[in-house]
Amino acid sequence: MPQNETKTAKNGWICRHCFQFGAISGKSSLRRCPDCGDSRVLVHPEILDLSIAHVDCDAFFAAVEKRDRPELAEKPVIVGGGRRGVVTAACYIARTYGVRSAMPMFKALKACPDAVVIAPSRDKYSQASRLVREEMAQLTPLVQPLSIDEAFLDLTGTEKLHKAPPAIALARLAARIEARIGITVSIGLSHNKFLAKLASDLDKPRGFAVIGRAETKSRLAEMSVRAVWGVGPRFGEQLARDGFARIADIQNVDIKEMASRYGENGLRLWQLAHGIDARPVRTDEAAKSLSAETTFHEDIKDREELEQILWELSEKVSRRMKLKNITGRVVTLTLKTASFKRLSKRLTLPEPSNMAHRLFETGAALLREIIPQNPSVTAYRLIGIGYGDLCEAQSDPQGALFASPDDRLDRREEALDLLREKFGPDAIGTGRNFDKKRSRKKAHTPKNR
Repeated sequence: MPQNETKTAKNGWICRHCFQFGAISGKSSLRRCPDCGDSRVLVHPEILDLSIAHVDCDAFFAAVEKRDRPELAEKPVIVGGGRRGVVTAACYIARTYGVRSAMPMFKALKACPDAVVIAPSRDKYSQASRLVREEMAQLTPLVQPLSIDEAFLDLTGTEKLHKAPPAIALARLAARIEARIGITVSIGLSHNKFLAKLASDLDKPRGFAVIGRAETKSRLAEMSVRAVWGVGPRFGEQLARDGFARIADIQNVDIKEMASRYGENGLRLWQLAHGIDARPVRTDEAAKSLSAETTFHEDIKDREELEQILWELSEKVSRRMKLKNITGRVVTLTLKTASFKRLSKRLTLPEPSNMAHRLFETGAALLREIIPQNPSVTAYRLIGIGYGDLCEAQSDPQGALFASPDDRLDRREEALDLLREKFGPDAIGTGRNFDKKRSRKKAHTPKNR
C-alpha cells in the first residue's frame, strides 16, 4: 500500500449495546452507534481482527456480595477477616479511599471507617465462578483460567460459529454475564496473552480495551516496568536503579545486554517489552501450588505453638492433594511478622509427595532456619505451608518392598487415611493430633490458596 493510502485505511467499530459492527474511514469519527445511537462504541483499526482475550471479573468477591445484598450497592464493601486479618477484596467505592487487597484490616478500616465488612463465602464465589466459566465455554473450547475470577480465551477461527468477529462475541459474553450472574467483567483484547491481560486493566470496571499489533511498542513504551508480568516490587526497584524505569528503557537496549544483566529474566523482559509473547492459551494449565495459611487473632512467639499449627495446615494441604491425586516436589513455608514483614523459604524434595508428615517435617525444619535468622523478631501473625511444582500422583506397586523409614511412614499415613475414610475424620489420629485438641491456645483463621 502506498504511503499516502495508510491515512485512509479503515477503522473497525463495534457497539457494546446492540452488538452491530462495521468499518469506517480512518478519518471519520464515530461517537455513537449508527444503528442504536448508544455511546458504548469502540473504534480501533484492528478490533475486528484480534482474537486473544483476557476476561477479568470486576472486584469479584465484593461484586457477588453486592449482588446478593442490593442495599449495599452504593456503599463501600470490604471482604475479609476480622481486625487481625487482611482485605480479601474491596469494591471500587472502597478503593477510592485507598483500600486494597492484602491490606491489613485495621489499616483498611482506618482509611474507610464506614465500610461494610463481610466475611468471605467461598462456596458462593465458586458457584458464581462456575457460571462465568460456563458462559466462556459457549464462546470457545480454548479457555485457560488464571484464578477464580479471570481467564484467557482464544477465539481464533470462531467467526463462522458466532457469525461475528471475536470482539462482538466478547461483548455479548459481558452482557450475558451481567444479566445472568449479576456481576460485571472487564475485557482486554489483543494478539497475545501478555497484552490481552495488560489491556483488561486499562478500562475498569465494565471496560473493554484493545491493544493492536501496530501500536504495541508505542503503547508499552511509557508504561512502568512494573506493568510487565513477573516484575514485583523488589525486581522493579532493581531495574529502576539500573536505569530501566519505563518499558521504553528496555526497548532501547539490545537483547544481549538484558540477557547478560539478568539472565533468562532479561530475555523474557526484553521480549515482553517488545510485545512478544508466544505462549498459547492452554486448557490443561495445572495449578502450580497448593497451600494453606492462617492469620492468628494474637501474635505468637512460641515456636512449638507455631509447629502445632503448622501440623494442622500440613494435614489440610495433604488431604486436598490426596483428593486431587496430585503430588508436589517443592515445599514452601511462609511467615509474616507482627510488623507485617513476609518471610518465605522453600526446599525441593528428593521425590514428589503429598504426605502430611513429609510436608510438616520439611516445614518445621525451614521454620527452625527462619527464626534464628531474625533474632529481633519475637512474634508472628501468620504462618503458611504448601506443596509446589505439582504433578499427577504415580502409583508404586512395589513400594512396600525394601521400604525405607520414610516409605514406612507413608504407608502408615495411608493406613490412617483409610481408617478415617471408613470411620470418620476424628476416628483416629497421631499423638500430634491429640496434642492439638488439648493445647490450641490461640484461635486462628485458615485460608486456602
